Amino acid sequence: MVKVVKRDGSEEEFIVEKIVVSCLKAGATPEIARNIAKIVEARILEKKLEKVNAKDLTAWILELLKKENEEWYRNWLVFDKAVKRRDTEKELKK
Repeated sequence: MVKVVKRDGSEEEFIVEKIVVSCLKAGATPEIARNIAKIVEARILEKKLEKVNAKDLTAWILELLKKENEEWYRNWLVFDKAVKRRDTEKELKK
């Protein structure tokens, strides 16, 4: 079972459907949201990771969203800034 290390250091089980839901909220179609989730899951399996940090997951998802549709990428960033009070784009550049 793969664990996600969250920004606060706590861990939770990796649930691929959370990626699908987040992508849908950003505006992605169900098909593309599922494809992005599958690609991210495949990266985790390919690297044989037991733990993955939330920042890496976000970076992978945003990279794939941006390739599909720049607006969906921006929607994610706006949501993070407005709701989570987080400057995700700046955070990922560190």
